[in-house]
Amino acid sequence: MTRVLHVLDHSLPLHSGYTFRTRAILTAQAAMGLEVRGITGLRHTAEGPDVEQAEGLTFYRTRGNASGPVGLREWREINLLADAIVASAQDWQPDLLHAHSPALCGKAALIAGKRLGIPVVYEIRAFWEDAAVSNGTGHEGNVKYRLTRALESHVVSQADAVVTICQGLKADLIGRGTAADKITVSPNGVDLSLFGEPVARDPALAEQLGLGAGPVVGFIGSFYDYEGLDDLIEAMPLLIQRVPAAKLLLVGGGPMEAALRAQAEASPASAAIRFVGRVPHSEVEKYYALVDVMAYPRKRSRLTDLVTPLKPLEAMAQRQLVAASDVGGHRELITDGVTGTLFAPDDPAACADALAALLGDRSGWEARRDAGYAHVQTSHDWARNVYRYQDVYHLVLSRLVDCRRSAA
Repeated sequence: MTRVLHVLDHSLPLHSGYTFRTRAILTAQAAMGLEVRGITGLRHTAEGPDVEQAEGLTFYRTRGNASGPVGLREWREINLLADAIVASAQDWQPDLLHAHSPALCGKAALIAGKRLGIPVVYEIRAFWEDAAVSNGTGHEGNVKYRLTRALESHVVSQADAVVTICQGLKADLIGRGTAADKITVSPNGVDLSLFGEPVARDPALAEQLGLGAGPVVGFIGSFYDYEGLDDLIEAMPLLIQRVPAAKLLLVGGGPMEAALRAQAEASPASAAIRFVGRVPHSEVEKYYALVDVMAYPRKRSRLTDLVTPLKPLEAMAQRQLVAASDVGGHRELITDGVTGTLFAPDDPAACADALAALLGDRSGWEARRDAGYAHVQTSHDWARNVYRYQDVYHLVLSRLVDCRRSAA
């Protein structure tokens, strides 16, 4: 039975889009007969034992401290993780390493893989230099940006196989000179086994939040600048002119929360905007059930054009209507007029028009919900997508066997 050690930035029991994708991959791989474990680097900051069980999965932890100027600090971080991978391999001997971005994890896996004599698969979920620009912690073209990009390109060139979560990332790597046949796309997905029938709307919760009879536009997720929630708030007065009873429900938190709350308070539509804050993951379904249309108004940037988000797929899996900005990452997931509605990015008026059109004509809602769910079921269910990894693993392990035979 093949053993795969996943090299990760962070993992469960922390909750994030990153850890939920990891959970889905490992759970689906275990169900298909692979033996899987994970190991995290120094950026997993939750307290816990050196070997931790979380939701039935096993994770090794890296210990130590990395300090120093930019570059040297990251190099020390990489080597601590590489040493931890090798140490964990003495306890549980993996057949291959599957590293997930950022490139720090990929480089650590390459170092450890060479020492252990096993292949490395590197998976890119986003280019982290672009993510830093989009969330306001980095600047395009500065030293850290260039170093991160160079390290990513190096890891891609040295890995035995590369996986990306979408065509946008694959196309960018091909543009950098990576052979197309080295890259497999394993798209963002959801574990449909976790989704039963959508929960019923809770009238008491709706009353508590002052939503009235609706209709309700919602966003559930992290409040980063690139999510475009300022455009959604700016769209609300325009929407209310056409749909006077409309409400906006914002569930979550993040770096932009204070600015968004201030913007909403100053808006002519302030009485129609509700902030809930972060809620436990186990309660999220209750808030989805209050919403008529989930809105994802991402701004246009390299990140949003290249990377597919997870939230629209989760919404479609719960048979929610989806309206999203027309950026590259959304276009990979949503067919306008069939599985969702696309509108021009960075344009509150276009957002308001799209939402008003959806809320004003309910005749196609059930067909839209059915089409969205069917799309997730066909193309984004982890029970099916996981087999893409099987092909990649078989290829790199076959090459290893052939190499050893040639050397014998």
